[in-house]
Amino acid sequence: MDALKDVIVPINREGHRFIAIFAVATIILFWIADPLGWLGVLLTCWCVYFFRDPERVTPIRDGLIISPADGVVQAIEMAMPPEELSMGDEPRQRIAIFMNVFNVHVNRIPIDGEITAVAYRPGKFLNASLDKASTDNERQAIRMTTSLGQDIAFVQIAGLVARRIVCGLYEGQRVRAGARFGMIRFGSRVDVYLDAGMAPLVAVGQIAVAGETVLADGESDEARRRGGVR
Repeated sequence: MDALKDVIVPINREGHRFIAIFAVATIILFWIADPLGWLGVLLTCWCVYFFRDPERVTPIRDGLIISPADGVVQAIEMAMPPEELSMGDEPRQRIAIFMNVFNVHVNRIPIDGEITAVAYRPGKFLNASLDKASTDNERQAIRMTTSLGQDIAFVQIAGLVARRIVCGLYEGQRVRAGARFGMIRFGSRVDVYLDAGMAPLVAVGQIAVAGETVLADGESDEARRRGGVR
């Protein structure tokens, strides 16, 4: 039964409409020609796979910053937070997580706290793996105050084929670490901006799991970790 649960996972409601469209298109393709229909079956299966929404076990402790997205830690660097969040003129540690089309795209809250600002900005649809995607691409930026009073931000960034950012958060909302808050459809990126003094506990190239991987610890003075391929 546990093995079956690993294969059959819930589908996010954002995907229901797309799966239905793919299924109808598959029926039409079968009517036109069998080989095209089987291609439609493959694409429909991929659509179901893309919108999967598995349960996650979230580490719970004050100060832990949990990854809001599945994907590869693409960059860890000092950068200015989005200007629309009014977080000051000092650069912060930014952890960029790149999601490809095979990752789970449901995004999760990184830590307990209160949402203090939500700002959408239209923009380009450059490859999300490019550094300038953080400043040039369409994005949904969220600022929050953690349960320890720390100030962080996380930003959903559209990618080359992403055309829809979904975010259900609003200013003044109380949130819990690991809770689902939205998704980005079809390949994208999420950036996390840490508060001053927070050191990243992940390394570039590491695989992050939304709702599970600890990106940083607001109560730790541990130095930034270095990664090595083994």
